Amino acid sequence: MLESKDIGRVVKELRGRLNLSQEELAARLGVSFATVNRWENEKIVPRGKAKEAILRLMEETGLDEDLIENSGGIGVNHKKRRRKYSKEDVLSTKSMEQMLWSAACSIRGEKDAPKFKDYILPLVFIKRLSDVFEDEVERLAETYGDKETALEVIEADHQLVRFYIPAEARWPVVSGREKFDWPEDRKPKTLGEQLTMTVRAIVKANPSLSGVIDIVDYNETRSGEREVSDAALSGVIEALSDPRYRLGLYDVEPDFLGRAYEYLLRKFAEGQGQSAGEFFTPTEVGWLMAYIMRPRQGEEVYDFACGSAGLLIKCELALQEREIKVQRPLKLYGQELTGSSYAIARMNMVIHDMEGEIVRGNSMTNPKFRDSDSSLKKFDIVVANPMWNQPFDPNVYENDPFDRFESQGGITTGKADWAWLQHATASLNTQGRAAIVLDTGAVTRGSGSKSEDREKKIRQWFVEQDWIEGVILLPENLFYNTTAAGIIITFNKAKPKARQGKIVLVNASREFKKGRPKNYIPEEGIRKIADAFIKGEDVEKFVKVITTAEAAENDFNLSPSRHVDVNEGENYRPIPEILEELEMLETRAATVDVDLQTIFTKLGFKK
Repeated sequence: MLESKDIGRVVKELRGRLNLSQEELAARLGVSFATVNRWENEKIVPRGKAKEAILRLMEETGLDEDLIENSGGIGVNHKKRRRKYSKEDVLSTKSMEQMLWSAACSIRGEKDAPKFKDYILPLVFIKRLSDVFEDEVERLAETYGDKETALEVIEADHQLVRFYIPAEARWPVVSGREKFDWPEDRKPKTLGEQLTMTVRAIVKANPSLSGVIDIVDYNETRSGEREVSDAALSGVIEALSDPRYRLGLYDVEPDFLGRAYEYLLRKFAEGQGQSAGEFFTPTEVGWLMAYIMRPRQGEEVYDFACGSAGLLIKCELALQEREIKVQRPLKLYGQELTGSSYAIARMNMVIHDMEGEIVRGNSMTNPKFRDSDSSLKKFDIVVANPMWNQPFDPNVYENDPFDRFESQGGITTGKADWAWLQHATASLNTQGRAAIVLDTGAVTRGSGSKSEDREKKIRQWFVEQDWIEGVILLPENLFYNTTAAGIIITFNKAKPKARQGKIVLVNASREFKKGRPKNYIPEEGIRKIADAFIKGEDVEKFVKVITTAEAAENDFNLSPSRHVDVNEGENYRPIPEILEELEMLETRAATVDVDLQTIFTKLGFKK
């Protein structure tokens, strides 16, 4: 079998025998470059049709899998390409984090921690664009004979490259390693001014990046003082210019920008608490949601609180993992309230070459995706991690022009958890499905109470509609703004017949490993949870499938911990057995007493 422990070696050996780059092998197999990259770096294993295609290619090339497993050094005798694209060449997570932290340390103290990313990530993005541009120039130089000719051709036709980077905006110039002959009337007076000019030049050459990288003014002053000094900016640039941290086409994993964003959020959350971490969804939770949604080609996916667009991107990557050839990629739609997160989301989409639309605004009060009749646009999939227990003015619910609440179980009060779920299902088409992360209280509040509870009433309505497909209880201490456990609640408006009238409850509270400062779900745990949910069958101390009638009997308490006890049961011994053992112990004690008395008598001690 092609397991994670050998898939990287298999892919390297195939590329060596066929003399192919990762991109060329991807084209040969009909998959994306990102998928081959993740195979070779042992992040995922091929499944389904992709696995069959690799096995066929192994057979065609005479590659024996058992030989690979037992081989200490494969591919050493094959012809080498000009550039090696091995796991060792790809920037490791540790190295990426070291690069980012070095950059953050250069600027911290001058900006509040949560704002570091606003200044650092656009520079990381520019470095990535410049390094990719350099790779593309090198590729064209092989065709046209030399770098100078390649640059002349690119100047004449910018469409030959993904993004055209003007000469003054290329990283060697930004970092001061190459001189640029600035016109006297445009020569920047400060490094901050140069960086702002760099950003504007890139945006002018690539209008699609407007609002993506031009989100801060590196030369901004307030009360006569620079927001970020040239010295701090120089430190960031030097950290990113370290030759160990190249960010070209084959130097980083395709989702590196999202991981960089997540790392910086995580580091800031550690020191800043909720304000820095409230938009961060742990990576493993995002993958779990993508796997259980099982997106299909051409589907439209919506995240109404998209943050960095990580959940949307993981849905597309999950599709690429499962399908041998993605002819119709997902159409991704995201809305985000926070300006900096919105910009990062758009950067993330650009980096991944994914089709989608990211807009800015409050999805509760002003959802931007609408049909021609001004009703909410309907999607195939909705994934989201909105702010938990968020308060909204009751007028938002009572005067809703989209009829999201009254027609779907009623109006909630106080906490907006079920209002977000109502928004999610109102945004689904008749075959749609959703996965939303919320606080555990969303599936328990009001149950067992004699008084009327609006959340329980809404929950009851959803159960009676048979839209709730399942609830997954996550481990504690995963999220950076709380130590509390969360849940993933899933909906399906068109359940398959075998799942109709049923709700799958997964208690995954023990599927974690200890981390510092936060716990995490390992890869095997993600797969275990997703596979169990998709299978939808009882597993002792893990999964319980209940009927909607059983949900009603439990007063619509849908907490997995209520139905799935993961604690080890106490064993009680039979009383006669205990009495017999006590009698035996008493006999032994009497014997010991006699022996001790004999010893003390011989020593001259008497009672």
